[in-house]
Amino acid sequence: MSDDPLNTSRRSLLGAGAAAAASSVLPRAWAAGSDKPEKEEVRIGFIPLTDCASVVMASVLGFDKKYGIKIVPTKEASWAGVRDKLVNGELDCAHVLYGLMYGVHLGVGGPKKDMAVLMTLNRNGQALTLSKKLAEQGAVDGAGLAKLMAKDKREYTFAQTFPTGTHAMWLYYWLAAHGVHPLKDAKVITVPPPQMVANMRVGNMDGFCVGEPWNHRAIIDGIGITASTTQEVWPEHPEKVLGTTAEFVKKYPNTARAVVMAVLEAGRWIDAGLINKNKMAETIAEKAYVNTSVDAINQRILGRYQNGLGKTWDDPRHMKFFDDGAVNYPYLSDGMWFLTQHKRWGLLKSHPDYLAVAKQVNQTELYKQAAAQLKISVPKSDFRTSKLIDGVSWDGKDPAKYADSFALKV
Repeated sequence: MSDDPLNTSRRSLLGAGAAAAASSVLPRAWAAGSDKPEKEEVRIGFIPLTDCASVVMASVLGFDKKYGIKIVPTKEASWAGVRDKLVNGELDCAHVLYGLMYGVHLGVGGPKKDMAVLMTLNRNGQALTLSKKLAEQGAVDGAGLAKLMAKDKREYTFAQTFPTGTHAMWLYYWLAAHGVHPLKDAKVITVPPPQMVANMRVGNMDGFCVGEPWNHRAIIDGIGITASTTQEVWPEHPEKVLGTTAEFVKKYPNTARAVVMAVLEAGRWIDAGLINKNKMAETIAEKAYVNTSVDAINQRILGRYQNGLGKTWDDPRHMKFFDDGAVNYPYLSDGMWFLTQHKRWGLLKSHPDYLAVAKQVNQTELYKQAAAQLKISVPKSDFRTSKLIDGVSWDGKDPAKYADSFALKV
């Protein structure tokens, strides 16, 4: 046992976790057993990505125990695998793509089942990577790529991680903002995140959209460049969510709330400073989690970016897990945005009742209960306004009109 690297890392981090837990105003999450979790062991699936960190750290640092649960992080191979295991109950919850949850809820991209988004896990921090070969031909950004594609009429192949997921939507939106129709002017394939770099290395795609650390890994390996970050596509965009089924929330509401509180505490711990971020990077880089070098993780979580061509910059909109609670609220307008893009690209054949679906999926009341116990502020509105890369604003007020307004669509 003593030479197990996971046990070693757990021991080295527990001190920090215990200190954080001790500083909380709440001795326990429930009073007189009334809110005691109905299910104490919670299996939470994750994909090897930097943004699984708050789920992993909630377990490693012992925040879960504070709320009467035991989180068992379960490493999964693909988003399709996460979807299937959530639907059939092998997983209780998951670090999961926002759009995947909405797709399953509406029966798009897999079996139909009522789903629940408990909270947003992180914002920003994904990227669009182009191959070094394309960069050498002038495609170092969206405009350069569009110019090269117009001149060179061969078939271009781009990869995303799941058809209804965030990376597909960032890729499509970014290409379309530069005049490239993602479904007519290119071939789009689905590749699990950890396999992106290997597939680019052997020439299976010209570019991809994925979460970190795989964009930075492509730079380290000398095979790709960062053409754009996703925070350039949508500043402060929602990314992964903590997802489960509606059935789980109905059956185990106290457990669901306890998981949210544990993960919120972990996100707060990560965002608390440089030392914690570096400890997080060292932990999730291990084989049991992301299985990469610490160097591939720790630069971009601090906002230190390079594009692989000599350009470096500090990005204030790097990946955050808490940011005083601003990250985590499951805004209805965020969920609705993914539906508008599903309609735009033909994944939905007709307009759904956007607001009704968002209200079914996003568990705003449960989140507010968890946040109140942790004295974390919540926004006054379920809607927020954002301006995306093409200059178009999204506020959630007329989703059907917004979805139909794009020049490039199916």
